[in-house]
Amino acid sequence: MTVWPALAQDHMQKYREEPAEKTPAQLEADKQAARAYQRSLNAVPDQKQSDPWGIARGDDAAKKPAAAAKPAMKSSKAKTGTTSSGGTTNQ
Repeated sequence: MTVWPALAQDHMQKYREEPAEKTPAQLEADKQAARAYQRSLNAVPDQKQSDPWGIARGDDAAKKPAAAAKPAMKSSKAKTGTTSSGGTTNQ
């Protein structure tokens, strides 16, 4: 018994070969397939926004808007004090 590979197409387009013209039946089938595809897209219901980390944050944190980050306050005075080695710094 001889086994041959199965080809998905009867004719494969060669390099620089012009594609064959479609028959009216093929054009109508393409139009029907496009309409069926659009109908199937319209049949999918709209889904609400999901929040995968909502459980980790809790319910109240998800409802609050993100708070604006407060800028760090800078001290205008020079700090003097002890260093980690126990000495003092003078500025």
